[in-house]
Amino acid sequence: MNVPEDLAYSSDHEWIRTDGGRARVGITDYAQDALGDVVYVQLPEVGADVSAGDAIAEVESTKSVSDIYAPVSGTIVEVNTELADTPERLNDDPYGEGWIFIIETADGGTELLDAGAYRNLIEG
Repeated sequence: MNVPEDLAYSSDHEWIRTDGGRARVGITDYAQDALGDVVYVQLPEVGADVSAGDAIAEVESTKSVSDIYAPVSGTIVEVNTELADTPERLNDDPYGEGWIFIIETADGGTELLDAGAYRNLIEG
């Protein structure tokens, strides 16, 4: 499984790349592999205020429907509208073109995992 060193991870299998007060979020390579072929993505609403741990989006695959959780608290400022027409980007490029949303992060700490801790989680 691909686990980039420069990202943080949630125990719910979301990745987060921070840039100042904003963070880009998607699902991990492990998550997309477990889901199988993604056929639909329900995106969160721009402007929504969310708390870490909230279910804010949904991914439907040929195997199941899974919730996507906010790894940090804040306000959704952008969503990847390209996923409406090409949901398979989550499978093809989960850490690049397959990002799901950008959140303007609120103050306050959230427990995220580094790459090593996330590898330990998925390798059991």
